[in-house]
Amino acid sequence: MSKKTKAFLFNLLGFTFFYIIAYALIITFGGLQGLWIAATSFVISTILAPKFQTVKTSEGEKLFMKWLFVKGLREIK
Repeated sequence: MSKKTKAFLFNLLGFTFFYIIAYALIITFGGLQGLWIAATSFVISTILAPKFQTVKTSEGEKLFMKWLFVKGLREIK
């Protein structure tokens, strides 16, 4: 599996995890209705989910992660 595919899947899984949790919490405790639940969950998930990206270097492609709760970039091996 290529590094770009891994980055895409990690981004998808991270976003989905936070989206489902935010959606459930908003339905349970929030007073929002209709499309506002999905829109609010989307914004929260976009902010909280880690971001993965591949970068081409002289040593080959590398996979990096940036997250709100972790300082700096982290290389994923």
